Amino acid sequence: MGERRKGNAPRGDSKKSTNGANANVGQWGRAWEVDYFSLASVLFLLAFAPLIVYYFVMSCDQYQCALTVPVLDLYSGKTQLSDIWNKTPLLTWTAVKIYIAWVSFQVFLYMLLPDICHKLLPGYQGGVQDGAMTPAGIINKYEVNGLQSWLITHILWFANAYHFNWFSPTIIIDNWIPLLWCANILGYSVSTFAMVKAYLFPTNSNDRKFTGNFFYDYMMGIEFNPRIGKWFDFKLFFNGRPGIVAWTLINLSYAAKQKELYGEVTNSMIIVNVLQAIYVVDFFWNESWYLKTIDICHDHFGWYLGWGDCVWLPYLYTLQGLYLVYNPVHLSTPAAISTLLLGFIGYYIFRMTNHQKDLFRRTNGNCKIWGKKPKYIECSYTSVDGKKHHSKLMVSGFWGLARHLNYTGDLMGSLAYCLACGFDHLLPYFYIIYMTILLVHRCIRDEHRCSSKYGKDWKLYTNTVPYRLLPGLF
Repeated sequence: MGERRKGNAPRGDSKKSTNGANANVGQWGRAWEVDYFSLASVLFLLAFAPLIVYYFVMSCDQYQCALTVPVLDLYSGKTQLSDIWNKTPLLTWTAVKIYIAWVSFQVFLYMLLPDICHKLLPGYQGGVQDGAMTPAGIINKYEVNGLQSWLITHILWFANAYHFNWFSPTIIIDNWIPLLWCANILGYSVSTFAMVKAYLFPTNSNDRKFTGNFFYDYMMGIEFNPRIGKWFDFKLFFNGRPGIVAWTLINLSYAAKQKELYGEVTNSMIIVNVLQAIYVVDFFWNESWYLKTIDICHDHFGWYLGWGDCVWLPYLYTLQGLYLVYNPVHLSTPAAISTLLLGFIGYYIFRMTNHQKDLFRRTNGNCKIWGKKPKYIECSYTSVDGKKHHSKLMVSGFWGLARHLNYTGDLMGSLAYCLACGFDHLLPYFYIIYMTILLVHRCIRDEHRCSSKYGKDWKLYTNTVPYRLLPGLF
């Protein structure tokens, strides 16, 4: 849920037909049929994911972020579920107005302000961009303006904090649980609307998948690229806005609350803000690249993305900052420097690994990786219409060390966020545990798809690059 920044295998397809009308209809998108394990997983997530988010936020609000104490208190009879619920802030009109204003502002920035950053910033690709071809043979156009939206939003935030004083910089955390109910309402509403739309007025009837199982279709989505009008694309908006734009604002609100409560902002809070801001800005700087990732090219839009991006992402990806509000941590200078270095090195590996893949793909292998012409394995595959196509799988640079070293860099950065919080509680380490499960699962999904596509050529590739994430280990 709330997935972002994903890469694929280091391939440089000579013709991008794997996502097009000629693709093997048994491979594109999510499953056609639902096995019992998949159905059980879907039912578990639908039932418990909202409770998990509530439990984490509640444990901070009522138990100083101690995850086990509520369970122990319930088990011992020291407290009752009704006691916990009665202490939980309910939905308020203040939160509703804040949330409506927030989402409306992001829709305005997304829909009505064409991007100008690509005209001002060298190397940035914004404005109108083509996405990958869908299984129905459609190439959607996108208005890539996420970086512009992020900049405008944050300029206004700082202008308010230091000059206008329209609202308190702590406004987000002060209304954190009431805003959770608003986010859930939007998440469920947009997911339900997407399902109804898929049946009654799909954007393209050929870009749909039905399993016949209501729960699976609701969660994983039916439509590939649901849209309203020409430009409002559900995937691009909800994957990037409002959740990821809010990520850095949420962290800033945490820092402001820490300043209000303790008279200072700790170095650990600064580290979390800096490292996660780099992550967010990188996402928006490379938003046009994101159009070619698994989220856009293979995932359908359902509850998994709709609710996940409205609730799961902003509430669980920001746990480190929330934890530091209730449990301020002062890192020693060596620990602070080491944590920052881990985060920077992880980001460097992540970014350079993806850069090498993109360079290799753009030039069809006519480039230099680490000062040398890249080595690759020639692959071929046959599409459903019987045509044979060719690809290259790079085995040089970072891609010669492991098949998904970009994920390894991502995990190093994720671990740095957690380490900034010290070792007193488990809660801030949920993120690295979750990201490890998520990215390992991503590896397996992508490699299964590649194995089906390339056959014996993929086996040759995995023999040449035997490790997935950790060279010499895994």
